[in-house]
Amino acid sequence: MAEGSRWNLRVQPRARREEVLLLGHDALRVRVTEPPVEGRANKAVLEALARRLAVPVGAIRLLRGQGSRNKVVEVPLAREEVLRRLVG
Repeated sequence: MAEGSRWNLRVQPRARREEVLLLGHDALRVRVTEPPVEGRANKAVLEALARRLAVPVGAIRLLRGQGSRNKVVEVPLAREEVLRRLVG
């Protein structure tokens, strides 16, 4: 992915509300309301990121951490563009 970027995620399932927060230059905290059952939280994480970054959900790839709160995803945006969309 030439113009994409990888991000470390710290996921909080069963949160009160959905939220995507910047933790550092390459890390995000993603809170989702879904429980970590049968992939529901993973699906909710990808959907939350897609909404927040204004990209198709299918363009975000979960690379590592399918069964963990710590995940790595790849998004089709340069790091600077992700930061701009999260802060702006």
